[in-house]
Amino acid sequence: MGTIDLSKSDPNFRDQLTREPGGEQISACFVCRTCTASCPISAVNEKFNPFRIIRLALYGLRDEVLKNDFIWLCSSCYACQERCPQGVSITDFMTLLKNLAFKEGHAPVGIKTQMELIKAQGRIYAIDEFDNKKRNKAGLPSLPTSCDVVKELLA
Repeated sequence: MGTIDLSKSDPNFRDQLTREPGGEQISACFVCRTCTASCPISAVNEKFNPFRIIRLALYGLRDEVLKNDFIWLCSSCYACQERCPQGVSITDFMTLLKNLAFKEGHAPVGIKTQMELIKAQGRIYAIDEFDNKKRNKAGLPSLPTSCDVVKELLA
C-alpha cells in the first residue's frame, strides 16, 4: 500500500466530505476492512481498496483521492455498503468522491466522453432502426430512437 504522506493534508477536506450527501457517516468507519474484503473489484485489482480510499479521505488527502483514477474503479455494486458493520454508506461515498473529482476536472477521458454522448444523444449507445429490427426479431419491443427528453433535461 505504501506510506501515506500527511504533509499534504487538507484539514478542511474531511469536514467538507461529512457535510455532503454520501459523506455524512464516513467518520463512523472503525477500520475493520470489511468493505475491502467484500469488494469484487479489490479482489481482482489491488489498486482499488475502499478502506484505503476512506482513510486517505479522512486524513484530508484531497489531491491523492480526487486526482487518482482508483475511485473510478468502484462498480457501485453495494457489497461493501451492505456489509459495513457501522452502516457507512460506502458506495454513496465513492459517488461523492467521483462527483467532486469530476467537478474539479479529474475525470478519466472515458467518463467525459460518456457525458458528451449523453448530452448530445440522450444516451451512451444510440439506438437506430437496425437495432429495433434485431430486437423485434428476438421478440423484444422497439425502443425509441430519440432521447430528446434527456437532452432537454441536460440543456
